[in-house]
Amino acid sequence: MHSSSLLCSSLSLKSQLLTSFITSTNDNCRSQKIKHHVFQVSAFSYQKFIHFAINETKSHTALVPSPLQENFSSMTAIDGRTELKMLSFQAPKIRLLRSLSIENEAMQVLDFAAFARPEFDVPIFCANFFTAASMNIIVLDLNPLHNVIDRSDYKEKYYESLLPVGLKYAELFPWGGKLTSESLQFFSPIVIWTKFTKSQYRHDDLYSAFVDYYKAWLQLVDLAVEEKDVSHIICNCEAQHKYLTWRAEKDPGHGVLKRLIGESLAKEAKDSWITFQNTAAMMGI
Repeated sequence: MHSSSLLCSSLSLKSQLLTSFITSTNDNCRSQKIKHHVFQVSAFSYQKFIHFAINETKSHTALVPSPLQENFSSMTAIDGRTELKMLSFQAPKIRLLRSLSIENEAMQVLDFAAFARPEFDVPIFCANFFTAASMNIIVLDLNPLHNVIDRSDYKEKYYESLLPVGLKYAELFPWGGKLTSESLQFFSPIVIWTKFTKSQYRHDDLYSAFVDYYKAWLQLVDLAVEEKDVSHIICNCEAQHKYLTWRAEKDPGHGVLKRLIGESLAKEAKDSWITFQNTAAMMGI
């Protein structure tokens, strides 16, 4: 899902750099690099991450397809080679669990997010991963529903017990660089924001981090006590809406989708997701 905007900006930039690199070489060298590039990237897939999350969630609660699933499940891009897979579910305590994966010979992308219902002030699970032949751009976090800088009580409630797991992976993944002051409010003390070159052991560590963070999120949902105060529920709704608005407005990843599936479908997918989220917030579901 680093801010999500920074991730998507980097995604677009890395794709452009990769294309420029390939086209700038001579024919023979280009052919060799493409073959090597195909082997590296196509050998890896984020489907393992998605399968774990869905199966693990099913062991905690009853998942049912959300309305989004009826409209979007999978499609092939304009190039005829890129596959886009979309999943979206709901559960008694989970307002929306959704994933978008993009796979072709040049890149692997995972955009995975899970939102609790607004009766629970649980953080938002966010995994935004991009893999190309020479670079991985990673953001993994339990995004706070409320600003942890202003709300020390919220920080202690949800993150104090998770600091050991955050420190564990901070040692494995170097910090990815400066974040904007605007984006900092949407990230937690345990955020993993990193960039690294492609290697199997790194992806094994990333999978381990994904598993630990997602299990932690599910545990928070399991233990969450339903809020009865209407004003607090409204506050949680507004916080989720603020997060979604920030992602929608700062998401250059829409340009990537537009190139892959065309402007009309990309806009429809984006608008449907935002409309569903905002409608759900207003209805309290």
